[in-house]
Amino acid sequence: MSPPCFCDTWRPDLGFGVPCFLWMLSHMAAGVTAAWELDCLGSLLLAGVTWDRLLSLFTCKVGITISSTSRTIVSLLRLALLGFLVLLPMTMPWGQLGKDGWLGGTHCVACLAPPAGSVLYHLFMCHQGGSPVYTRLLALDMCGVCLVNTLGALPIIHCTLACRPWLRPAALVGYTMLSGVAGWRALTAPSTSARLRAFGWQAGARLLVFGARGVGLGSGAPGSLPCYLRMDALALLGGLVNVARLPERWGPGRFDYWGNSHQIMHLLSVGSILQLHAGVVPDLLWAAHHACPLD
Repeated sequence: MSPPCFCDTWRPDLGFGVPCFLWMLSHMAAGVTAAWELDCLGSLLLAGVTWDRLLSLFTCKVGITISSTSRTIVSLLRLALLGFLVLLPMTMPWGQLGKDGWLGGTHCVACLAPPAGSVLYHLFMCHQGGSPVYTRLLALDMCGVCLVNTLGALPIIHCTLACRPWLRPAALVGYTMLSGVAGWRALTAPSTSARLRAFGWQAGARLLVFGARGVGLGSGAPGSLPCYLRMDALALLGGLVNVARLPERWGPGRFDYWGNSHQIMHLLSVGSILQLHAGVVPDLLWAAHHACPLD
């Protein structure tokens, strides 16, 4: 297999050059994503580690020096994913959901999909397979975003229209179809800004649902609506920061290791998922015990 194409850039601190397909952040001193700098797993893969050495990658026990910063970030990524995998299902009141238990499972899948896809993306983004592998990993990462936008909204719609059984199925099917179109546009988008715009229709549909609940046309647990509004606000802010490349645009080279747009986007995304969870759990409990008024 031929080696990946390298741009005319050499990183003496990493010991190798930067592939062209990772040349993406113009305001970073190295011109590469923060994951390249911080993810020791990706660095090791570019250095020649193959798929069958995944176990050694998780311990970083190969013949290359890894900085303490890289070890810290990788440990944080592992802890975040482990927290979602273990703690999230434990906080779901499964025994109280009744016939809506499937929505609890849908919600857990929605919350787990983005961090799982992102961890896999960053783990293998520097694989020696080069640009074709990177493109498939980026698609996998986008699938995680599509799932949280699609499956994450289903419990919200279900609870908002709990007392409108004639409208609820149509709304769920309509949003799912809209999500399919948005997901395809995101997967085929040529740029980060185009990917952000692809999810705009889903955000607009969710805002209609939130508006219906806010004016009394929908139902749900008291206190859940502010969580959903914060959820979408954090997600939008993270997307805008990532597209605008702030704050590294203001100080090129100063945010290569800490505080760059890529890291801020991930932190805001985690906060958005936590807000989703904080709203859905009381909503599902409310729906399981609420009796709609007779017409």
